[in-house]
Amino acid sequence: MELLGEIAADRPLLVLAVKEEAQFLDTDLPVLLTGMGKVNAATALATVLGRGPRPSGIVNLGTAGALRPGWTGTHVVGTVVQHDLDGELLATLTGETYGAPLSLPDGGDVVLATGDAFISDEAARARLAERAPLVDMEGYALAVAAELAGVPLRMVKHVSDEAGDGAARTWRESVAECARALAVWAEANTPYRS
Repeated sequence: MELLGEIAADRPLLVLAVKEEAQFLDTDLPVLLTGMGKVNAATALATVLGRGPRPSGIVNLGTAGALRPGWTGTHVVGTVVQHDLDGELLATLTGETYGAPLSLPDGGDVVLATGDAFISDEAARARLAERAPLVDMEGYALAVAAELAGVPLRMVKHVSDEAGDGAARTWRESVAECARALAVWAEANTPYRS
């Protein structure tokens, strides 16, 4: 976890997983790098929100794999689901619902599936494509932490790979282009400079 800048109640916090995704941000806004995966994302965001002050909002910028053909570019996420938690089975054991889909304010109809596995095989891609067009490793955890803290969240993902065979290589090759696109989106859609 690394926090660049200072959080203030009158401006948003930009949250990204890794420095590669943030490499072209040139902003006065604070930037939190959480590390990859749900645990890193949730604990990093919860830690900074718990310390205070809380930002006016959170903007999660990051890369995502495309689970369905034709998905490219930058997308604002409207719903996030957790793909690697068997909520239905847990409900039969406890009677409680865990990991229900979360709707995000200001989002569209794009669904993002989050899980700790980097999806890079065709079988996993096909299975997940039934639930969502995009997949990442941090979104759901960030949405839960933001919701519990009462801070609004916008989630913006740029497609880096096709979440199939060769996805890891494709991510490494495309992350700089994705980082540029995310920085352009942030400059156009946030109070990027004071």
